[in-house]
Amino acid sequence: MPIIENDSWRQQYFHDGECPEDVVIPTDDALAYPLYPAHRWIYNKLRICETQGLVHAPHGIAPTEFPVFSKPIYNLRGMGAGGKILRSIAEYQRAQTPGHLWMPLLVGEHVSTDVAVVDGEPRWWRHAMGKARDQGMFDYWTVLPEPRPEIEAYCGAWLRRYLATYSGMVNVETIGGTIIEAHLRCTDQWPDLYGPGWIASLVELYARKQWRYADTHRQTGYSVVLFGPHGRRYHSIDHTVVTGLRSRPSISSIQITFHDDLPPEAHAMPPGGFRLAIVNCWDLAAGNAVRDALAQHFLVSHGTSRRSLEQDSTEKSPLPRKNEEV
Repeated sequence: MPIIENDSWRQQYFHDGECPEDVVIPTDDALAYPLYPAHRWIYNKLRICETQGLVHAPHGIAPTEFPVFSKPIYNLRGMGAGGKILRSIAEYQRAQTPGHLWMPLLVGEHVSTDVAVVDGEPRWWRHAMGKARDQGMFDYWTVLPEPRPEIEAYCGAWLRRYLATYSGMVNVETIGGTIIEAHLRCTDQWPDLYGPGWIASLVELYARKQWRYADTHRQTGYSVVLFGPHGRRYHSIDHTVVTGLRSRPSISSIQITFHDDLPPEAHAMPPGGFRLAIVNCWDLAAGNAVRDALAQHFLVSHGTSRRSLEQDSTEKSPLPRKNEEV
């Protein structure tokens, strides 16, 4: 079907959706980029800074104040690849990389926002907040039921000004209310937490440029992430184990987030760890329990526990991170 999902573990959210053959709905930046030539500038982080009046420059032009945050100008694979804090001119000189930029080191809440847009006008908002670890990793995301008026006002004005001819989903990441990333897609990590009927409304948005999702049964959801250390070759666990864990109360879905047939280095992963699984749930304790169970199944062959696994990942992190990416 034309809902194009690059990650096989997320096809579960879309396989029952009916979509016209002439309608293409991307869920990945690398797929969205060629579909929207007039709007693909949104993936240029220099432009994101320019539209907001943020001090910034490509590497080669040194910052005059520190700390700053450095990352690739373009990153269509996500996962915070290449991002780091630079605290001094010496660190900047050592870290200079072609194709990277620096920008302010923002502080405040890190919010990921999905917006349904019709000709630049926001028609629906849903916000999620990540509990960050270090080196680009997140412990879990909370999909919030309540609105965020300040974000909606600021990002709404930005969308009306810069995406006035665009219709579809937009994902906007903000820190302290300032936009750090924008994507021509929704977040495909947790569409099951948006509620029944959401996928049908997504299809109608792209097919007819209409948004009519009632969204009358919002509730808090959680997306709980399991990481392992880099440098190991992991293998998927038996699907019957996943099915059994998914049947537990308050569990919505489970994603095994890597390809068995690819080497670890072929995956886009944050510097701090290798993402093994994601548990979407309605109760955080239930999600944590399933994460623990998944860890045991993944790691028994390595002779380690989830706690030692995550300590291994954390101890390799020299600096805390602020501007993480989804």
